[in-house]
Amino acid sequence: MYNVVRFNSAYKAANKTQARYRVLLGSAGSGKSVNAAQDFILKLSSAEYAGCSLLVVRSAECTHMNSTFSELLGAINRMGLLGQWKISKAPLMMENLTTGNQIIFRGCNDVRALERLKSVTVARGKICWVWIEEATELTQEAFEIIDDRLRGELPPGLFYQITLTFNPVNAQHWIKRTLWDYADGANIFRLRTTYLDNRFIDEAYKARMKRRKEVDPEGYQVYGLGQWGETGGLVFTNYVVEPCADKRFDFYSVGCDFGFNHATVALLVGWQDGEPYLVSEAYATNKTTAEFLKLCEDAGLPRRELWYCDSAEPDRIKELKQHGYRAQPVEKEPGSVHNQITWLKERIIHVDPACVHTIKELQQYRYIKDRITGAYTDEPIPVEDDCIAALRYSIEPQRKSRRLQTMTKGALSL
Repeated sequence: MYNVVRFNSAYKAANKTQARYRVLLGSAGSGKSVNAAQDFILKLSSAEYAGCSLLVVRSAECTHMNSTFSELLGAINRMGLLGQWKISKAPLMMENLTTGNQIIFRGCNDVRALERLKSVTVARGKICWVWIEEATELTQEAFEIIDDRLRGELPPGLFYQITLTFNPVNAQHWIKRTLWDYADGANIFRLRTTYLDNRFIDEAYKARMKRRKEVDPEGYQVYGLGQWGETGGLVFTNYVVEPCADKRFDFYSVGCDFGFNHATVALLVGWQDGEPYLVSEAYATNKTTAEFLKLCEDAGLPRRELWYCDSAEPDRIKELKQHGYRAQPVEKEPGSVHNQITWLKERIIHVDPACVHTIKELQQYRYIKDRITGAYTDEPIPVEDDCIAALRYSIEPQRKSRRLQTMTKGALSL
């Protein structure tokens, strides 16, 4: 027996379609991921779809725990079906004890991960469905590998389907060209939703979006209205997403930006030949310092490294020190934000795929556009920039040491 579960009516057609590609494009807060999770749990718990398992994919496998796994587990709890599901965290897996259907979680950000993706199997039936969360993180090559493995005869009533959920951050993305704009009505179901379609969204979130509409009109088009984003005015185009965790570095630093309603972020940055490699991140909202530091431990952020923190929060820096972290404030000088950004733009920023919140901010962080002239200013929009702030703080030892070396050399040459 199911508990009554509430769905947004905007997704009614999406939950019924059997098209091979179910493309759910939406703004932030549109409820697309919650809907996908509930839809999958409802179907996988039904005898009608016995023998039909789900593969859940993100670029970095380690990001499932706090995203897709949590969403699916939340759906199971809301439906009152916890007794019907066997839940494993090591490895991440879910199995319905009535239907035998399984949910398997995988990543695809390197060669080894792609090979694991090709060989994944289930004990009963077949993998019929794939859910790709934050689909814009994937390469087209990874998508084609996933698509190729959905083949072979199926029992009557079952069907193959790939569900993609994402924010439309870049109008040049391969998804727009091959799945959104491409005319193939028989095989592609498309749906655009916004936070205004989500009847469960809270008033505080609506107020936040109203503010964004005023201070960041271009960003609002993507994250408020679900429109494909343009690349004009982006602050950073000099970053690459690649595995960083296994590299050897000259030294490390940690940048930390504090918040509560806004995110608190800590970034572990490795340094090699003067370039930053973002190895891991801890990101949370509505967490105390103690709760956040538990996330830092889980993300592998070490206490022994120097932590460069937002100087506006001396009490929280004190708390970090009391927990054994080598925390110190970053001195904010006139023009420091501009200087830090300029310094970062002069080198390549390497970002591990696990740093999903940082990647998302880099994708959308842009300069303010002058409302009269239409030209971009040199001032970034102060919205959704918590990871960027942590990154700026993390570079201070390297930036200032290089500046000091230059000043010293200049003095000696006089």
